[in-house]
Amino acid sequence: MIPFGRNSKPLIGLDISSSAVKLVELSRQGSSYRVEAYAAEAMPVGAINEKTIVDVEAAGEAVRRTVKRSGTRVKHAAIAIGGAAVITKVIQMPAGLKDSELGEQIELQADQYIPFPLEEVRYDYEVLGPAKGGDGEMVEVLLAATRADNVDQRQAVLDAAGITAKVVDIEAYALENACRLLTHQMPDLGVERTIAIVDFGATTTTFSVLNDLRIIYTRDQAFGGKQLTEEIMRQYGLSYEEAGKAKKHGGLPDNYNEEMLQPFMEDMAQQVNRSLQFFLSSNSQYETLDEVLICGGCSAITGVDTLIAERVGVPTQVGNPFGEMKISSKAKGQLAESDAGALMIACGLALRSFD
Repeated sequence: MIPFGRNSKPLIGLDISSSAVKLVELSRQGSSYRVEAYAAEAMPVGAINEKTIVDVEAAGEAVRRTVKRSGTRVKHAAIAIGGAAVITKVIQMPAGLKDSELGEQIELQADQYIPFPLEEVRYDYEVLGPAKGGDGEMVEVLLAATRADNVDQRQAVLDAAGITAKVVDIEAYALENACRLLTHQMPDLGVERTIAIVDFGATTTTFSVLNDLRIIYTRDQAFGGKQLTEEIMRQYGLSYEEAGKAKKHGGLPDNYNEEMLQPFMEDMAQQVNRSLQFFLSSNSQYETLDEVLICGGCSAITGVDTLIAERVGVPTQVGNPFGEMKISSKAKGQLAESDAGALMIACGLALRSFD
């Protein structure tokens, strides 16, 4: 996980996307976690386009409502940036450098890897370990960068709720961090196993493969729950907000399941299968997966895990990061069981409290 800023205080995890704001606050006793606060609020239509904040005021109001509804008293947050807004690069540096020396060397060389003037970006790095195939003289370093505007806009959104971003993470690494909360669903707790985590978002589906609990492959596809919402709008003459509520809570005509929901579920399975074939064709040492875990808002569709398992030929479950957690009475009143699969990134961010 690459933070643009280090953590020294309790944090809430805030997942801010084009469809919703999701907040999770965790506490820890020993190796066990407890959900202290949770809330989710819809993001106003058009406030965020893809990963770009278009309306800071509207997005900020959504964050403010989420924080208020959760009842949390924590004023520091971990947030994430993803997609094309983030540049990551694994570089090699001499081993044995002191932290200050390593930082100086990376600053001198960063402009080779970042296609923007350094004064316009925020960047950070993390040493991964000895360079593969080397003699121990070099280490691999993960360099991550984003334009300063991306960070500043998100802080402006948080300002509306009186929250300060202490950690700015990358969505893919927040998701990897959260996977430790799914090990109870993995064969052999994920050790020496190859498992896909498929995050069905509003506009993007992220297919990540973990080997021994580390991400080795990621692929984004332009597919998500927004497509189903827009189809409901067109078919039944509803507003976007009305269609979203009807999709989640029911009340649509009898033909909805057969004519719209089932074809969408088939599309979800096709997206997983296509990504799996891309992964296998580009990684010849793998013949198949041990398991698929699905998350994101669409994972709450009843029966979609069974359908994906049938179509892809790999055991499939809905990921539940809260499966082995206690939930406070304050959070329990807000938390619907079906929401758990959509909270992977928020949970991964909340875990940054314990770094």
